[in-house]
Amino acid sequence: MTQVTIVTGLSGSGKSVALHTLEDDGFHCIDNLPSDLLPDVIDRLLAIDSHVYDKLAIGVDMRSERDDAGGLLKFLENLRARTEVEMRVLFLDTDRRTLSQRFSETRRRHPLSTDDTPLATAIDTEARLLERVKSAADQVIDTTSLNLHELRGIVRHHVDGEIENNLLVVLQSFGFKHGNPVSTDFMFDVRCLPNPYWQPEIRHHTGKDQPIIDFLSAEPDVNDMYEHIYQFLSHWIPLFNAENRAYLTISIGCTGGRHRSVYLTERLAEAIRASHDHVSLRHRELGS
Repeated sequence: MTQVTIVTGLSGSGKSVALHTLEDDGFHCIDNLPSDLLPDVIDRLLAIDSHVYDKLAIGVDMRSERDDAGGLLKFLENLRARTEVEMRVLFLDTDRRTLSQRFSETRRRHPLSTDDTPLATAIDTEARLLERVKSAADQVIDTTSLNLHELRGIVRHHVDGEIENNLLVVLQSFGFKHGNPVSTDFMFDVRCLPNPYWQPEIRHHTGKDQPIIDFLSAEPDVNDMYEHIYQFLSHWIPLFNAENRAYLTISIGCTGGRHRSVYLTERLAEAIRASHDHVSLRHRELGS
């Protein structure tokens, strides 16, 4: 049986990393294949009597079907029905703000960006074009808070089941005034807690700095909130791990995402690392 993995998703979300990971694991990989060429390529490769093509990974470029993904979706449906093929679709997604930052930092041009189409519009257009494909995917991987090593591990988990009982816990702080996280499993609102912003002498610090740590750690409500969230997570993380989940995202939000949420996320990450090996930490509004 031929194993076919279709890798698609938003530009800048890590599709090339996913394909390189699969190539390292023995897949024959094809990158940036226009979706309207996919049926012919698959049929030709499946017709070749060679073990070289027993494991195929194809990065699909949807830009050639800007108005309708129906053709690709119909082909994927037919491919799933073929008895000689084991097929899965991986969709890589990323927070729009993070995508903008990635393209700006690398000075790469978005594939849909033109002199008349700004980056934000190009990202939104591509996301809209891929909505139906995302809905049909077997796995959607949110790469917003993942580093290279974490993304490679999750791809291997979904394709080969390599990291069984090795859940990655992603903890992120954010500010509600900048918008909710695009993808999260649990979200905790800590805006009810005392706000260091109203202390002029320390407001310029963040939740990683000692003045804010001292201020918040002295507040009983802050300590109660920490204990309640920690007890909740410490109970449920092992159960998610036992279900062979690849990763679990927990978001802690305050108003601006610089003080209370950062402090609690740092504190929770430290506590969870004492009993769980794989914890990733991200502060969205601090850019880290």
